[in-house]
Amino acid sequence: MITARGSTARGLRRWIERLGPYQSLLLLAVPTSLVEPLKLVAVAIAGEGHWITGTVMIVAVYAMSLVLVERLFVIVKPKLLKLRWFARVWSRLIILRYRLTAPFRHA
Repeated sequence: MITARGSTARGLRRWIERLGPYQSLLLLAVPTSLVEPLKLVAVAIAGEGHWITGTVMIVAVYAMSLVLVERLFVIVKPKLLKLRWFARVWSRLIILRYRLTAPFRHA
């Protein structure tokens, strides 16, 4: 059973890696467009007084975001970096992150 699941995951990963840059961007946009609004819904639920439900939902949605979207981004990132505009934005974000974290790094 583990072998079948592993081979399915590898097959899915190979299929994703064969996508073009814009197809990869669209594939990444789908779960992101589902997860991000759920975060707002969770905050609204907590704001209505359902603290436990809202908190559990926020934790679950953030976990889903980290697991699904982050792993998918790792797979499609090489294709996305082939897009000139994406590579430019990504490099600026990395530089900004480096500058913002510089005071916290040890010499």
